[in-house]
Amino acid sequence: MRRLILVTFALLLGAAQAHASLPNTLRVDIQHGGDAKVEHYALERVVVEPLPWPGNPGQPLDTTNRGSQKFEVADAATGKVLYSRGYATVFGEWRTTGEAQATQRSFQESLRLPMPATPVRITVFGRDAANAFVPKWSVTIDPKALDVEHAPRQAPAKPIAIRSNGDSAGKVDLLLLGDGYTAAEMGKFEARARELADYLFSVSPFKERANDFNVWALAVPVPESGISRPSTGIQRATATGARYDIFGSERYILTLDNRAFRELAQYAPYEFVEIMVNSETYGGGGIFGQFSTVAANNDWRNYLFVHEFGHHFAALADEYYTSPVAYAAADTPTVEPWEPNVTALLDPARLKWARVPARVAVPVPTPWPKAVFDAHAKVYQARRAKLRADKRPESEMNALFREDRAFNEALFAKAPNRNVLGAFQGANYSSTGYYRPELQCLMFDRSEAFCDVCARAVGDIIDLYSGTQ
Repeated sequence: MRRLILVTFALLLGAAQAHASLPNTLRVDIQHGGDAKVEHYALERVVVEPLPWPGNPGQPLDTTNRGSQKFEVADAATGKVLYSRGYATVFGEWRTTGEAQATQRSFQESLRLPMPATPVRITVFGRDAANAFVPKWSVTIDPKALDVEHAPRQAPAKPIAIRSNGDSAGKVDLLLLGDGYTAAEMGKFEARARELADYLFSVSPFKERANDFNVWALAVPVPESGISRPSTGIQRATATGARYDIFGSERYILTLDNRAFRELAQYAPYEFVEIMVNSETYGGGGIFGQFSTVAANNDWRNYLFVHEFGHHFAALADEYYTSPVAYAAADTPTVEPWEPNVTALLDPARLKWARVPARVAVPVPTPWPKAVFDAHAKVYQARRAKLRADKRPESEMNALFREDRAFNEALFAKAPNRNVLGAFQGANYSSTGYYRPELQCLMFDRSEAFCDVCARAVGDIIDLYSGTQ
């Protein structure tokens, strides 16, 4: 027993000494607003988070060219860029909705970075008409300024180590944040968090790179089980503000309360967050570099967890196009999209994922049974909408999803280009404007594997954060 105590003390002392040499985590909270035609930014506050910076000091610059935005942190005196990351925003999705044509709104966002020793200039970039990054807004931050918030507070809950593979500096830190769980349901949350983490690491390329991740779980109890679903009259006070019906889409789960979820997440080491909501109703969402969500009790939770994490973690685009969404890309694109797994095919001779070794030489665009798929999808989507309109039990929706997946599997099993890499028309919410790399992928339908292009895109981000780039 004495030896065990000494070993435990040594580990804790080593961790404390390591933390002492790491910079703090600085969080810059901003407001990002406007409408369909204009956008603007404003500084909200600057916060020193309670835990050290979890990032890899050897990988400060993001060279992946992912995201609708990017931020750079430069030394204010010399202009040297110290840190950068690409990301996407809730505002960026909202401004493609009908509401944005006539209304201005503002959304909260956070820029997290290792604590600088001297003043820095933070510049936010957006995409121009050619999808190149251009500066949009800048602010100078003095880490020693009097209005930088340092006030320590007691952690509302202790993070649970789901998977521990080493120091955060050399690992991807994923936080599973629970919402909608009562005090009596904390055990249920932990069990489901472990189950979903296990499933994530059964899917390639996460399976092969499992040792590059640490996984944490954290939740605080709420008074009443579940989260808000306004379209059915359900309202709940939750820890992160996560709810259904975002932008009028009944299955879209996000939080618009960035401050609430950041104030909770800051008590665990994290670079990526998936919010697990205590609900059986199908739904989820994912914003690159911000967070993702999953209905943790739904029959399709495994698929939802990985699909939405694909958006949040690797900036993967949705490859489906038959399901209605409140936000959308242009039906007639004029530039190549920045997402790694969809193409506008403006230059068929220079396919954007040509670096992925093709298994078979195929025509581009690549033939597939699209007409049959589209005819089935029209009937399927009508049935899906009626189930929701009639407020039928979730079990009937889950059965419809199983029926749809079985149809797809049977149809695609006979397709001549099932296992080739090409450019298959239909992706990014557009039947004709965009193309996906393979016939099937879990970013396209409820199948269980990433296509090669998506898998490599995921690997790029693992490399960036784990230090193996």
